[in-house]
Amino acid sequence: MNLGILTAIFAAYLGILIFFAYTGFKQTQSADDYLVAGRNVHPWVMALSYGAAFISTSAIIGFGGVAGMYGFSLLWLAFLNIILGVWIAFAFLGTKIRKMSAQLEVATFPSLLGSRYQSRFITVFAGMMIFVFMPAYTSIILIGGARFLQEAFLLNFNTALLILAVIVTVYVLTGGLKAVMYTDAFCASVMFLGMIALLIGTYNAVGGVVAGHRGLTALNDLVPESLTAMGHQGWTAMPQLGSPLWWTIVSTIIMGVGIGVLAQPQLAMRFMTVKENKSLYRAVMVGSVFIFFLVGTVYMVGPLSNLYFYNTQGIIAADVAQGNIDLIIPAFISSFMPEWFLYLFTLTLISAAISTLSALIHVQGTAFGRDILETMGVQMGKKGKSARLPQLGVMTGVVLAVTLAYILPGSIIARATAFWFGICAAGFLPTLVGALYWQRGTRLGAIASMVSGFSVSIFGFVFLHIAESEPFGIAMALFGRHALLPYPWTHVDPLLYALPVSAAMYIGVSLLTAPPAKEHLKRCF
Repeated sequence: MNLGILTAIFAAYLGILIFFAYTGFKQTQSADDYLVAGRNVHPWVMALSYGAAFISTSAIIGFGGVAGMYGFSLLWLAFLNIILGVWIAFAFLGTKIRKMSAQLEVATFPSLLGSRYQSRFITVFAGMMIFVFMPAYTSIILIGGARFLQEAFLLNFNTALLILAVIVTVYVLTGGLKAVMYTDAFCASVMFLGMIALLIGTYNAVGGVVAGHRGLTALNDLVPESLTAMGHQGWTAMPQLGSPLWWTIVSTIIMGVGIGVLAQPQLAMRFMTVKENKSLYRAVMVGSVFIFFLVGTVYMVGPLSNLYFYNTQGIIAADVAQGNIDLIIPAFISSFMPEWFLYLFTLTLISAAISTLSALIHVQGTAFGRDILETMGVQMGKKGKSARLPQLGVMTGVVLAVTLAYILPGSIIARATAFWFGICAAGFLPTLVGALYWQRGTRLGAIASMVSGFSVSIFGFVFLHIAESEPFGIAMALFGRHALLPYPWTHVDPLLYALPVSAAMYIGVSLLTAPPAKEHLKRCF
């Protein structure tokens, strides 16, 4: 790419972001504007913002690389992303979240749960879980975006990291969720165009849809022996049932991320920004099409990169990337796409990073400032009316994310995403669904569910699931082994046992404790 042309395009891109951020800033007159965009966002803007916050560099680079390694089996994740992440999330959870948050006059995910169950502890605990664990997810988005800026503009990694962090921090601090959603919608448009061009270009490069899939199937003998031993049966087939690879793909990648999307705080807040349920129903189609082309494209392109590299270089994608699966998609793009697409794809990845970063940092800020500090009595301005505490949280969250970006290892993007989505599902999902649909759910039931869900999930990652327990090293230090239980527990994602425990605790404790007051339930429902 020509650095001068790329710099000019990026400058124009930043100019558009500044315009939308300034528009959001001018329209932000209250804490409600800062936190939930005034609850009057257009449904298309909400749908695009939801999709852009959902799809990040972790999906395009991280999961694209995973698909390049493991094959088309990841398309099941795209299926769940649409069915659960859009249809169920919008029509069944989103409508209830929108209505209840407005009736209880709350503007954050933790405060929605806390108000529904009349518990300051739930508000603070949920805020703490978000503020403590979300920076790990935020940091890998930051790493992905900074690495691409580093390569595209020939920058030092530290400089690229700070540039990206400063861009996002400035408009989240000043314009709140309105600025975030306006810029998200623009970023989503860029991402959509980029991924359509990538899908068409990829199939052209491998001879078309039928020829491409047949050619990829014929490469089964090239699957590395290490993957074959784990259950890999080719890039167009599911792994062997019950094998280590099958457990990894199905329990961690497909179910962990596919189910976890229902309990993502940064996505749930989007439902609070629209005026009426009709807006959410209107947004379903836009969200579905967007998710299909964004994640569906990368889960098809990743496996097909093996065929392209074999036809052109005689080796598969993992060999081209020298073992770092996070490099498969960048290497594939740069090897065959025309120069104009490289500019578009650069903006696509930057858009993916900025849109998700802004959503995560905004939620971290509100969790720290509104849900933790203000709930505990700390004030900066009139309680419930000032955005100063959330802005303090934004600054703190950025510092944590940047710090972690220097600590986390390579090839971590997909794993960190699955970790965050999994613990959110175990810790939040039963309590959230119960809050919206089961009037018998109680404060103690919600507390038991959240505490057990997070505890069991984290215990599983630290002591049982070897993909995390081995690098953590805590199990080895305490017990002299990387995992406390034998296979298949070493490859079963903690979500599969933490979520049932969390749900059982919610139902059981709720049935054993006194129901909420009818007056409060009437206000909620």
